[in-house]
Amino acid sequence: MSNKIWKVKETPTLQQIQNLQTELNIPATFAKILVQRDIQNFDQARAFFRPDWSLINDPFLMLNMDRAVKRINQAFINKERIMLFGDYDVDGTTAVAVMWNVLHFYYKNLECYIPDRYAEGYGISTQGIDTAKSNGVSLIISLDCGIRAVDKIAYANSLGIDFIVCDHHHPGEELPDAIILDPMQKECSYPYKGLSGCGVGYKLLQALQQTNNWDEQLLLDQLDLVAISIGADIVPITEENRILCYHGLQKLNASPRKGVVALLQIANKQLPLKLEDVVFVLAPRINAAGRIQSGRKAVELMISTNNIVIQEIATSIELDNQERRELDAQITFEALQQIEEDATFSQRKTTVVFSKQWHKGVIGIVASRLIETHYKPTIVLTESNGKLTGSARSIKGLDIHEALTHCEDVLEQFGGHTFAAGMTLHPDNYHLFREKFETVVDQLLLQEEKTEEVVIDSDLSFDELFEVNEANFQLPKFSRLLNQMEPYGPGNRKPIFRTKRVEVCEATLLKGEHIKAVFTEGTQQRKIPAIGFRMAELFDLLQSGKPCDILYTIESNTWKEKITIQLNIKDIRMSQEN
Repeated sequence: MSNKIWKVKETPTLQQIQNLQTELNIPATFAKILVQRDIQNFDQARAFFRPDWSLINDPFLMLNMDRAVKRINQAFINKERIMLFGDYDVDGTTAVAVMWNVLHFYYKNLECYIPDRYAEGYGISTQGIDTAKSNGVSLIISLDCGIRAVDKIAYANSLGIDFIVCDHHHPGEELPDAIILDPMQKECSYPYKGLSGCGVGYKLLQALQQTNNWDEQLLLDQLDLVAISIGADIVPITEENRILCYHGLQKLNASPRKGVVALLQIANKQLPLKLEDVVFVLAPRINAAGRIQSGRKAVELMISTNNIVIQEIATSIELDNQERRELDAQITFEALQQIEEDATFSQRKTTVVFSKQWHKGVIGIVASRLIETHYKPTIVLTESNGKLTGSARSIKGLDIHEALTHCEDVLEQFGGHTFAAGMTLHPDNYHLFREKFETVVDQLLLQEEKTEEVVIDSDLSFDELFEVNEANFQLPKFSRLLNQMEPYGPGNRKPIFRTKRVEVCEATLLKGEHIKAVFTEGTQQRKIPAIGFRMAELFDLLQSGKPCDILYTIESNTWKEKITIQLNIKDIRMSQEN
């Protein structure tokens, strides 16, 4: 039985709903959802549904942007060798690809560097700096990393190498001696703080384009990669990110680059893509290169125009992805076993698991999997180069980065965002860190935040899903309207609906963990298919034959070129007797 908290959003006034319903000629429930998201008139609706590129922020509002542009232009004049140094994940590799695609068009004395996840670890590495020195590099532009690399950047400076840091992570107390572009800096008054690492790099390119009068179309052609970074890094889909992501998805679907096409063909996925397709189809494959072998392959895939090279890399990445999935499944199974064998786990507010055998490349994914089963802030640790290295994932209400700052006396290094972070610690500090993290989380989390909450946008009857002349299994107008709210993500979540007292027409269990069902409501003749991923524990409830209340998002399902409605179940509970 589910123990999630169901929380219904506050309903706007009837007048607000009716005003927007009339102005936009839309169903009342759809108007209600928009008003709940502070869209109350035609102009606000237009800004939301058709994000205006002209409203993009001026890149020179970012602290140090003028200095960064001046230093790069100086490098151009002096014919200096420039290194683009990116993190090995999707955000970092897309950032390097975007920067390369634009800079290399105008300037050839350029090279890229992606550190090896296992030999070098996260962020700026001594090996990367030494490579830069031996190759005659005098300027490194770091992308999606560098904000905490105080010692490493000091080492680079001692070798006569300058640094421009493009990052979006939280800075530490001490900043590196570099030209820093990071909207999270306390002194930075840039109006939007939610950019991805790739997004920060893109702002630098915009500033260069404006200063040097470069062709803007070359920058616009990179927006597909910016959208991929936004989806993969789970940054907010609000304000400037929404503009970047909206136009990036249009570019991705209208004229996808050859590397993306190759990945989609191997994945047997058709255009058009939504942002969730980017998150679940493209991002894991791009990430797999850095997790299993080298993130350099992902960069090459995104910058190459050679069909043979692209096909070889895409095939190799797909093999990496298959291996990643197998490791993910095995380590998740072992971690869940470890939890089950821990007699104290039920009293703990956190999940911290460790095995020196676990593959470093997939522990972040495993942490997310564990939260699906045990809703607690989670850290998965393994051993690498004599140290413990871990990935943390959080739950609503806890800034995981803030929690780790309270543990920094037992950590060697850490960094990240509100919901995801990474850390390194000495093996002798494992138990001390585990208990300190537990104490910190217990203090920071409110009691009501320790249980997963599902926020319901609106109650909905099945008849409200359809207009009078629409058949059960066709894609109704209401669903098509919801699709226009894309891209969905943090800050613009897909609406969740509740339908009460539904009856189960049929239910089956797929692969022992997924529910497939058909629901009907009351005396209505509407029979609606549904899928519930990883909800095997609720299968007995469906088989009981008793009326249920269901929470769901509205999806479309394509089968043999026929598009039909499908509910994506978020939770089920037995209906209360009236």
